Amino acid sequence: MRISREKLNKLAALTTEMLSEVPEVEFLQPYDDVRQELRSVLEQLLEEEAKLDQAARHMIESQRRIILEGTPEWDILYRKYYSEQVKKLGI
Repeated sequence: MRISREKLNKLAALTTEMLSEVPEVEFLQPYDDVRQELRSVLEQLLEEEAKLDQAARHMIESQRRIILEGTPEWDILYRKYYSEQVKKLGI
């Protein structure tokens, strides 16, 4: 999934703000450092998700016959192959 830089920054800022309001959470680093690290983690997660997506799509494309995206068969195969990729990561 592609998220614009502005939306990713906003998501990191909102998440950091919400965490700062939780009484049990104490930041050991400055707020901006925490926000930037959270943004970095979110970027890494989105990159991993994109790799899973590409792997599932590649598996569908490697079928003997053409399966059109958007068809029920494609959706079923995509979910199956995506789940297999997630299981390989141990998630």
